[in-house]
Amino acid sequence: MTGFGKATADWNNRKYTVEIRSVNSKQLDFNLRLPGQYRDKEHELKTFLGKDLERGKVDALLFYEGIEAAEGLSINKTLAKVYYNELKALADDLQAPETDLLALTLKMPEVMRAERPVVEEPEYNMIKDLFSAALGNFIQFRTDEGRSLRHALIVHIGTISSLLESVAAADLERIPQVRARISKGFKEFKEQVDQNRFEQELIYYIEKLDITEEKVRLKTHLDYFINTLEEHGSGRKLGFIAQEIGREINTIGSKANDAAIQKMVVQMKDELEKVKEQLLNVL
Repeated sequence: MTGFGKATADWNNRKYTVEIRSVNSKQLDFNLRLPGQYRDKEHELKTFLGKDLERGKVDALLFYEGIEAAEGLSINKTLAKVYYNELKALADDLQAPETDLLALTLKMPEVMRAERPVVEEPEYNMIKDLFSAALGNFIQFRTDEGRSLRHALIVHIGTISSLLESVAAADLERIPQVRARISKGFKEFKEQVDQNRFEQELIYYIEKLDITEEKVRLKTHLDYFINTLEEHGSGRKLGFIAQEIGREINTIGSKANDAAIQKMVVQMKDELEKVKEQLLNVL
């Protein structure tokens, strides 16, 4: 969800710049900052931009250069005289120096007033076009980043799939080994153990270790993840699928009771954490 877009334009000896940037966020958090004379256009511009923004903490900023500092500035002379006379009278009463009274007067409330210039339609249309251009660059930035993320996610999911195949291969040897190990442990008690009951308990124990369903579900989730990558705005959905992938990996790890498979489970968890980190950037 990170992104950046910028556009500039010259208008009546002014250089206007629009910047749009974003960082990760679960929802859309959109903040638009405009110079004072455009504040009445804020709602319209936010609506105009918001329809193409989906998730992320987005900041959009308009600023311009080439304006004289005093443009649109006026002095309330009547109020300034009142302040000045009052300050002078106070200084006389206190026998205080009258230096800098003018500077102090200009800092009093409502003495300096900035006139808000009227925003003409041609200027506003130019500003909207500028925001549109910056938004286009912003979306392109996200699109390019999305391609890189897609490739990285496919690689990580592919690694988990390869590890799952290795788990399946190791699992073919695991159950016979478990049976042999348990049988050996009870061999010395062969005369004292009821063979039918022993076989029943053995089958029950082996069923508790069986990971066939988990392997099938994990494979299904991995395939579903890859297919969902092609859907627009699938970030949340991919997050849910990743949770299911993690659940199956954890179950395999808890039921496997095998050092080699446990090692592969740890590797799968590591790859899944990388997937989850990358998903923070997916819309």
